[in-house]
Amino acid sequence: MSTLRTLGAFLKRDFLIEISYRTSFLMQFFGIIFSVLIWYFIAGVVNAPKTTPGLEGVDYFAYVLLGVAFYHFLSAAMMSLAQKIRTEQTTGTLEAMLVTPTATGTIVLGSSLWDFILSSFRVVIYLLVGWLFFHVTIHLGNLLAALLILGLTILAFSGIGILSAAFVIYLKRGDPIAYLIASASALLGNVFYPAEDMWPFMRHLSRLLPITYALRGLRRALLKGSSFADLLPDIRMLTLFVAVLLPLGIYAFRFAIRKARQEGSLVQY
Repeated sequence: MSTLRTLGAFLKRDFLIEISYRTSFLMQFFGIIFSVLIWYFIAGVVNAPKTTPGLEGVDYFAYVLLGVAFYHFLSAAMMSLAQKIRTEQTTGTLEAMLVTPTATGTIVLGSSLWDFILSSFRVVIYLLVGWLFFHVTIHLGNLLAALLILGLTILAFSGIGILSAAFVIYLKRGDPIAYLIASASALLGNVFYPAEDMWPFMRHLSRLLPITYALRGLRRALLKGSSFADLLPDIRMLTLFVAVLLPLGIYAFRFAIRKARQEGSLVQY
């Protein structure tokens, strides 16, 4: 219960900060509508047939709508924690949090929890706008499988985000890891176009990114209504990414805190 109260305190703090900038808060959701409209008109120009390799049998607008929505979500998973840690450093509250009895894992989760909730809400808005106004078909029969894929994806990208936060704690500046992977994910991860449309060496590189398997699995589950058996290959690959990236990120984060304490640089920024 104490952990839940702590996480609730993190959420309350971040919510109050967010709504204190009301115009910015509201404009985020107007931006979603504008983004959907842009891709709707682009899809009308592209007009790729559903049989195009890599489109998974759905029209291009539905393909890119889900890709854009979840790319923003995964970017938050990778970058929000490092940004929060940097803010805590510059405001002088990082050391105060780390010297409390609160577990490091709770601090990590609490610092990024609000961004995950807000990003989840944005994804829902994206899909609702596509469904209500642009007739995108969403299959809910495989919702549990889609949630499993989403959960594994969050864990995999959170590992990268925690690794990024470790660099911030120790180096006192942004690290190249999250930005590099975010850029590579946008280029190679089937967000805007299928890997089958890329050069051969780029198709091979796309297999090294968790977003490739996440978006393929989510499109099959939500846009095609594929069976759980069809989703298993992507689920297995995402599980492998989680098994590697999450422990690596947690170890790096703890190592960075220990080294910063030893060197007396935890409060420096």
